[in-house]
Amino acid sequence: MLKSNHKHLLMFSLLLLFVCAGSTTSAQKKSANYIKPDLKIKKGLSDDQLLDLVQKQTFRYFWDFAHPVSGMARERSNRSFDYGEEVVTTGGTGFGVMATIVAAERKFITREQAAAHTKKIVDFLWKADTFHGAFPHWLNGETGKVIRFSQKDDGADIVETSLLFEGLLTAKQYYTADNAVERDIRNKISWMWDGIEWDWFTQNQDVLYWHWSPNNGWSMNHQIKGWNECLMTYVLAASSPKHGISRRVYENGFANNNTYFNGKKYFDITLPLGFDYGGPLFFAHYSFLGLDPRGLNDGRTDYFEQNKAHTLINRAYCIENPKGYKGYNANSWGLTASDSWQGYAAHSPTEDQGVITPTAALSSFPYTPEYSMQALRHFYENKGDQIWTEYGFADAFSEQHNWVAKSHLAIDQGPIIVMIENYRSGLLWKLFMSNPDVKTGLTKLGFKSPALNP
Repeated sequence: MLKSNHKHLLMFSLLLLFVCAGSTTSAQKKSANYIKPDLKIKKGLSDDQLLDLVQKQTFRYFWDFAHPVSGMARERSNRSFDYGEEVVTTGGTGFGVMATIVAAERKFITREQAAAHTKKIVDFLWKADTFHGAFPHWLNGETGKVIRFSQKDDGADIVETSLLFEGLLTAKQYYTADNAVERDIRNKISWMWDGIEWDWFTQNQDVLYWHWSPNNGWSMNHQIKGWNECLMTYVLAASSPKHGISRRVYENGFANNNTYFNGKKYFDITLPLGFDYGGPLFFAHYSFLGLDPRGLNDGRTDYFEQNKAHTLINRAYCIENPKGYKGYNANSWGLTASDSWQGYAAHSPTEDQGVITPTAALSSFPYTPEYSMQALRHFYENKGDQIWTEYGFADAFSEQHNWVAKSHLAIDQGPIIVMIENYRSGLLWKLFMSNPDVKTGLTKLGFKSPALNP
């Protein structure tokens, strides 16, 4: 028995040594570029200091938590819903590419580090699965093979592809140095961009279709219509130099639906487009990480005024708080898609579960800077001990249900970094809007913008 115990103890010791060695190796791999999280809540920071802190800590999601092989953004930070360790997201990676540019300009990392990381992503995408040039929603971050998003969604997703290329086209405008790394970034982005067959996704109709599967064809049959997060998809489809759609597809497809125009007043605020009360706030964010809404007008809508109205209505609803939820007030507001106490949900005034999602208010800084700063200070100074984490703010929380998400999502963390930077400097707007193909596409669709005629 003693010999047996000794043998087990020896085996355990060897196993522990192996694990510790592995942990040390992992830590050594991280140490060179590691950004240390700042978890201690500091009262009295200036606005700029607080914005710096939030951008830097949130960027860790796309840097320290990036997939080690591909460099791409993981779908989420937890393993809920059986996602697994290898799932990376294409749209969220586009946001991460833009966040990396912010990190370089804010000196969280060097430009050389940013370029190397972006090249790692671009090199991986160059060899990854595509379908008529378009990427799937999810990829295996180690192999580049498609991971099924739903039963029939195992092929092209042109909305996720557009969010990915919103980031990549911005990167192409940023990495302009005459060196091997930055040239390779630009070249591969151009080659992949030219290969996306946007016009094929119309099925010869005046509308774009969201999905196509090599196994299920067009069976999802999801037309992209009505006001939502997909303006970027139509803009990039029109901007393609080789597979561009016509203005007719935009006007008869996206802008021709009973959920497009609104014109009604909510809390005495006129909402030009969209669902009653505006829908989830990510409609005002995803396409506008790159598209500069200031003065952007297609002859029907001023997009800055649309997004500002949507944000103000969302906040006013939280202040009125018709369902009497605990924790809603002028400093604690913001309803958008996120995790909730009972699963993922597209929170909005018409789908209100008592859940506040920090990205809603924080990604709205360009539209409501005073109110967004009030929300930021409340989230950090008053609730930071509950919701401030190594990757910025937790995805969502509900005081009503005494619940805080244990998760972070790429599509929620990314817009915080990018839209705060657009508020501070307009950096990503300037880069994306300077792309010649984007200028051509916007002009084709009838858009006017100061950025088109600088």
